[in-house]
Amino acid sequence: MKKIGIACDHAGYQMKEFLVGYLSTKGYEVVDFGCDSEESIDYPDFGHALASAIEAGEMEQGVGLCGSGEGMAMTLNKHQGIRAGLCWNTDVAALIRQHNDANVVVLPARFISNDEAMAIVSTFLSSEFEGGRHQRRVEKIACK
Repeated sequence: MKKIGIACDHAGYQMKEFLVGYLSTKGYEVVDFGCDSEESIDYPDFGHALASAIEAGEMEQGVGLCGSGEGMAMTLNKHQGIRAGLCWNTDVAALIRQHNDANVVVLPARFISNDEAMAIVSTFLSSEFEGGRHQRRVEKIACK
């Protein structure tokens, strides 16, 4: 069983709950880093927890959600071991895996439907990094 982490803010809570159920039916062990309601919270608190768990090797991949997706993506990408990509369709989800070796997909919960989120996450999880010319580019991402 593959383990995947998920984190959101209040704007992403309902979609997160939907995705936890969906991923569970697909055989994933889902580690939910919160949040746990639609009460206003600060997305960095939950994004940092997800990123730290991935960096610690507790899981390889994750899903982040917030209203626009931007705040969660910015938070996640502050971590050296994270390559998070904001996705609004399946084409972008495939490319962030294939070309950027992204380990977190970030969703703009206020701008996509649950069905779109499900398709994006499925594409992200089933796509593989292509390596080759993309490997040297990925190696240049982290600050030294």
